[in-house]
Amino acid sequence: MAKWGQGDPRWIVEEREDGTNVNNWHWTERDATVWSKGKLRELLVGIAMENEAGRCEISELKQVEGEASCSSRKGKLIFFYEWNIKLTWKGTVKESGAKHKGLIEIPSLSEENDVDDTEVNVSKKKGDGDILKDLMKTTGTAKVREALGEYLKALKTEFTAGMILPTRAVTTQELTVERTVAENSLQASPVALGVRIPTVALHLTELFDTTVEQLYSIFTVKDLVQKFSKSPAVLEAEKGGKFQMFDGNITGEYVELLTNRKIIMKWRCRNWPEEHYATVALNFVPAPGQTELQLDCKGVPVCKEENTKFCWQKQHFEEIKGLLQLTTQNA
Repeated sequence: MAKWGQGDPRWIVEEREDGTNVNNWHWTERDATVWSKGKLRELLVGIAMENEAGRCEISELKQVEGEASCSSRKGKLIFFYEWNIKLTWKGTVKESGAKHKGLIEIPSLSEENDVDDTEVNVSKKKGDGDILKDLMKTTGTAKVREALGEYLKALKTEFTAGMILPTRAVTTQELTVERTVAENSLQASPVALGVRIPTVALHLTELFDTTVEQLYSIFTVKDLVQKFSKSPAVLEAEKGGKFQMFDGNITGEYVELLTNRKIIMKWRCRNWPEEHYATVALNFVPAPGQTELQLDCKGVPVCKEENTKFCWQKQHFEEIKGLLQLTTQNA
């Protein structure tokens, strides 16, 4: 039997203020699917290549099917991802000015294969323009694999922020260093515990062909939320009420609700640092035959800015417009 205070430190429960997964021993898992789709779009769309014959550019992420997740166990991170990706490319022949389009298919991006060995297939619509296809198959393929490598790097660093929690020993070391710096700088202020997350604010506006009442209800009625999100939702549309959307990838709490005028809520994505919330304010402004939605989102982690924009613009605004169109057609 080990003496008091001795033994495998992995089994010793440390005193942590948050009381969460001490020593990173327990199994935790995060769904990286939504985050990955946004990151792949960010890295792949807009890739351009050029030579003396012509210029090509990846113009659209046409399809991305699959899933990704990250698990933590015994202080180690385990990644799973499997994607089938289709991209649209377009190009122009310099000599003739002729324009051509084609597809890039990545049938299997997974942890089972090195990114340099990932299959990338390039095709072109019928007609001339093989010199552009050749450009895409050489330079284009290399740049696509480079972007896929950046995605995997971000998955293993940016996405996993906060998954491996510092142990008491590490926290004590960091605090000692901070105190030393403070003393050397003759600063009398106390050292703050925890991690300060750099954040940004977003402001988005969107017009919807519907009434203020209808748009407000889409954000506060469970059935309508489930229709536009195409997933189960938990909704308590009252002050202090909780909500959960997109299979638990979006969670939060209603702070204030002014019927048909404003909604203020604490809002977060699952892959954000633990317990970090942004403050989202939705203002519903009537316009002739339409409603303008003004969104202000404060406290978004800097590294999640583009993904948060994608979440609101694509997964909220576009899907809500689709629901409204369907409602109009069925009326």
